[in-house]
Amino acid sequence: MIPITKPVMGEEEAQAASRAVLSGWTSQGPEVAAFEKEFAAFVEAPYACAVSNCTTALHLALLAAGVGPGDEVVTVSHSYIATANSIRYCGATPVFVDIDAQSYNLNATLLEAALTKRTRAILCVHQIGLPCDLSAVIDVGRRHKIPVIEDAACAIGSEIFWNNEWQKIGAPHGDVACFSFHPRKIISTGDGGMITTRHAEWDKQFRLLRQHGMSVSDTVRHSSAQVVFESYPTLGYNYRMTDIQAAVGREQLKRLPGIVAQRRALALRYGELLKNIEGLGLPSEPDWAKSNWQSYCIRLPVDCDQREVMQWMLDKGISTRRGVMCSHREPAYAGFDIRHSLLHSELAQDQCILLPLFPGMSLGEQTYVTDALRQACENRYLKLSQVSEAARELLGG
Repeated sequence: MIPITKPVMGEEEAQAASRAVLSGWTSQGPEVAAFEKEFAAFVEAPYACAVSNCTTALHLALLAAGVGPGDEVVTVSHSYIATANSIRYCGATPVFVDIDAQSYNLNATLLEAALTKRTRAILCVHQIGLPCDLSAVIDVGRRHKIPVIEDAACAIGSEIFWNNEWQKIGAPHGDVACFSFHPRKIISTGDGGMITTRHAEWDKQFRLLRQHGMSVSDTVRHSSAQVVFESYPTLGYNYRMTDIQAAVGREQLKRLPGIVAQRRALALRYGELLKNIEGLGLPSEPDWAKSNWQSYCIRLPVDCDQREVMQWMLDKGISTRRGVMCSHREPAYAGFDIRHSLLHSELAQDQCILLPLFPGMSLGEQTYVTDALRQACENRYLKLSQVSEAARELLGG
């Protein structure tokens, strides 16, 4: 089976985990502090705070932005459900806007119309590793004095051309950026997340809330020559990263530039192998963004059946994934007020698939994948019997 991806780990990560285990300090401690410092330096962020995963990172970011019950947060439905869920954790309501059909990211031209008196934050997503149109999103946020939170779960190592230079996602360019270290992401700690911000007070709040609101951290208490009694001045959460995870993360961070370079080369090769399949939509980068190619998303010819094509690939030993989900279509969001058209979001979910892409993938493996996809697209058995005229018109079919 050719998998959708593989984490890149080796003896270095095993030794790092062993180092943390043998140190006797396995919970949030010195390895976490070192990982935070190194991550902040890599993305050139003033502050970085490690947490248990990206969902908890988003939750804390929204809380720091002041999001609470009765508020609204403008975001996309076209994202993993954690994006919308994090808003609901705050007692707020996600207001969904549609995506751009080419980038699969938030369509910034629709953003302003979605704002109301109750809008407390904008939560944009750098989907499948491609930076969204941050310049346009942040412009709207600043004009309306609304914080901008970047869901950068997939975007570690991605870059944006900003102030006449290439800068890494995570500086952050908005107010805060949230990353994931899940195994499907570019680097992994098994699970885990990171929050970067430019606001010192927000960083202090993250550190307080991630550890049950405890007034004195474990490291300070254990290193004190005096007896210290902590207090709990506010409701907090258990959102800590372990030192075992952080030790692995430090080694993964060293590998990151090489991993991204390999993924970019594989994406370029896919483009060459797939360019002659009639009706197939290939991903691309705007001239102001560099994707880390966390996923390689293709849009099937308009008359191909997504499930049948995926099954065809699976039968040939090739793992694929459907297009990015739409949260508003899930039962957990039944009855939500959908105020704006989400047609492009729905079409992307229904007509796109993700192809295998991972460092070490051979030319033979990529050729096998593309040959199987070409056969699937040409196979009449895998065609839809009917295609809506609206879909044909939108997609140029």
